[in-house]
Amino acid sequence: MAVTDEAIEKIKGMIVSGALRPGDRLPKESELAAELGLSRNSLREAVRALSLIRILDVRQGDGTYVTSLDPQLLLEALSFVVDFHRDDTVLEFLAVRRILEPAATAMAASRIKDSELDALGEQLDALGADPSVEELVASDLDFHRGIVQSSGNSVLCSLLDGLSGPTTRARVWRGLTQEDAVSRTLHEHRAILAALRDRDAEAARSWATVHIASVEQWLRSTL
Repeated sequence: MAVTDEAIEKIKGMIVSGALRPGDRLPKESELAAELGLSRNSLREAVRALSLIRILDVRQGDGTYVTSLDPQLLLEALSFVVDFHRDDTVLEFLAVRRILEPAATAMAASRIKDSELDALGEQLDALGADPSVEELVASDLDFHRGIVQSSGNSVLCSLLDGLSGPTTRARVWRGLTQEDAVSRTLHEHRAILAALRDRDAEAARSWATVHIASVEQWLRSTL
């Protein structure tokens, strides 16, 4: 194991074991290096790596702290990595979304507030029948994020945010050339919304599955 990897594992062990908790300040570099049996250089590299993935927060002139370790914070790196996917792997990301998002939509059926449903309906009305790609990408992102956030599961919400952010959606929508793609999508959004208003979890799950599967089908024909 490379010395930097060893240093990362040792700091990780301290956090997992509870020796370091969210918000805790790490000991001074010299003290921590001696405690862990590491060189200061390898410890410094490990801290840099862990700060990039939001495990640690290096505050200039103050010290290094363990972050909140909130799922949304930790999974930000996922979105960054996903943006680098090749066009020929976008279907694989959609397949994962097809597994997770219908479950989140079903969970939201019993939790989403009437005011949130009204806001989603107004958003669809404002979009109109002939939106631009940019408008559709923004609306699609907001529509599904609003529903998933109502599932009550922050980990699920963060995973889906990471898997299907603006860059991924833009790539998908630019590949949808069929004339009825936009109208079908808006129809499916309204069907999902109607199922949520009825508090029908299984109908909401089914329509969310149909919606993502339709996108997969359209995109598959363009690749």
